[in-house]
Amino acid sequence: IFNTDQGSQFTTPRFTGLLEERQIRISMDGRGRWLDNVFIERLWRSMKYECVYLHAFETGSELRVGLTKWITHYNGQRPHAALAGRTPDEAYHDVPTPSGPGLTPDQRANSSAVRMAA
Repeated sequence: IFNTDQGSQFTTPRFTGLLEERQIRISMDGRGRWLDNVFIERLWRSMKYECVYLHAFETGSELRVGLTKWITHYNGQRPHAALAGRTPDEAYHDVPTPSGPGLTPDQRANSSAVRMAA
């Protein structure tokens, strides 16, 4: 079974014909299910623009190290406006939003840390 969304690249007879010739069943997500992928698509976009496109990784090993650094930063240090200024790690582990002196969630979200890349 080959599962896809309903993007035009997956619905053309040229593509579906190849699957059918090989007796591969086709499963497509329902119309309007774009929301299912929006969060991961946003993550990939951020990763490309903030890490991959900024560095000329020469080897797969260098790429792995760079992506590991970026993901660690993204999850553990980078505040997210959608999480009230918390990092994904803080939100996942249900750490309360810090109060008192320091940056507000909006200030944290717009800080230079957001622009940090691997």
